[in-house]
Amino acid sequence: MDVKTNNQQEVLIDKFNRIVDYVRISVTDRCDFRCVYCMDDEMQFVPRAQLLTLEEISKIAQAFTELGVKRIRITGGEPLIRRNVIQLFEDIGQLPGLDELVLTTNGSQLTKLAQPLKDAGVKRINISLDSLDAEKFKNITRVGELDKVIAGIDAAIAVGFEKIKLNTVILKNRNHDEVIDLVRYASDQGMDISFIEEMPLGVIGDHDRAEVFYSSDEIKNDLEKAFTLVPTTETTGGPSKYYKLTETGTRVGFISPHSHNFCELCNRVRLTCEGRLLLCLGQEHSVDLRKTLRSYPGDMEKLKQAIRDSMLIKPKGHDFNLTEKPIIFRHMNVTGG
Repeated sequence: MDVKTNNQQEVLIDKFNRIVDYVRISVTDRCDFRCVYCMDDEMQFVPRAQLLTLEEISKIAQAFTELGVKRIRITGGEPLIRRNVIQLFEDIGQLPGLDELVLTTNGSQLTKLAQPLKDAGVKRINISLDSLDAEKFKNITRVGELDKVIAGIDAAIAVGFEKIKLNTVILKNRNHDEVIDLVRYASDQGMDISFIEEMPLGVIGDHDRAEVFYSSDEIKNDLEKAFTLVPTTETTGGPSKYYKLTETGTRVGFISPHSHNFCELCNRVRLTCEGRLLLCLGQEHSVDLRKTLRSYPGDMEKLKQAIRDSMLIKPKGHDFNLTEKPIIFRHMNVTGG
C-alpha cells in the first residue's frame, strides 16, 4: 500500500494508515560482546554466504529512500565489526531524500571509527551502556571491557556528532541500582539516555526474564528521588517517551514494550542481515528481499514493489509476554536492534 504526496514523493503507508519512514538495517548478527539479554551462551550465527552484501544493502537503502523513507539506522549485532562497513555508510549517506543516517553501536570500535563515521554522514549515534561498574559491565556483556567503551564515547564526543545518546537495558538486581549514576554520567557528558525494558526475543539461559524485569515506571520513580522529570513531546522518530531533567536539561527516554505499549505509532520496519524485511519487532511477518534482489538483479522496480506489498502484512503490534516462552525465537542480535 502506498500513496503519493502533492509533490509526487511516494510514501509507504500500512493498512493501519501509519506512514513508514524509518528503516533499521542490520549489517551483521555477529558482535564482539555477548550481552546476556541479547544472546545465549552458545550462538549460531548466520553463515557468511547468506549475508546480504554491502552493495545489496545499499541498493535496498536506495529503494527505501525512493519510497519516502527519511531515516535509516544501521545496527547489528555490532555493525562496526563488519569488514569495509564504512563504505556502506558513505554510500547510504549520499542518498537523495535521506534526512538522517544514524548508528547504534556498543562503542567498542569508536576510538578508531568515530571520525570516518562522521565524515560519511552519520549525524546521530546511540551507544549501548548498561553499567558504569567494570565488573557489572563484564558480567552483563560477558566479554566487554568498560574502559574501551568509555574511550569510544569520548572519541565520539570529540568528533562532534549532532547527537549522542546512551541506551541502557535495566535488569533487576543486575544494574537497576545504577540508574541515577547513569543519568548523571549522561548529563555530565552532554548526552541523552534511554532506558529499555528487556524484550523477550530468543531463548536465553542466563536468567528468567520475568524475575529480572524492571519497569520504566520503577526506573522513573528511582530517578525522581534525585531529579525533576518534566514530560516533553520531543521525539527522535523512535518509540522513546521522553522527559527533560529540570536540573540539567538532559532528556531521559523510556522504551516500554511491556508496561506502555508503543505499537500504535509504529513508523518503522527492520531489515535483517540476511535480507528478511521484518514488519514488526515482536512478530514474524516478513518478506524475503534477498530473494527479490537475486532473482531480479538490477531491477529496482521489482525491489520497490516487494517493499510496497510488504505494507499489507505489517501487523498492528507485538504480543510480548514475559511469563511465557518467547514466541519469537530469533535473538535480538539477529533482529537488528
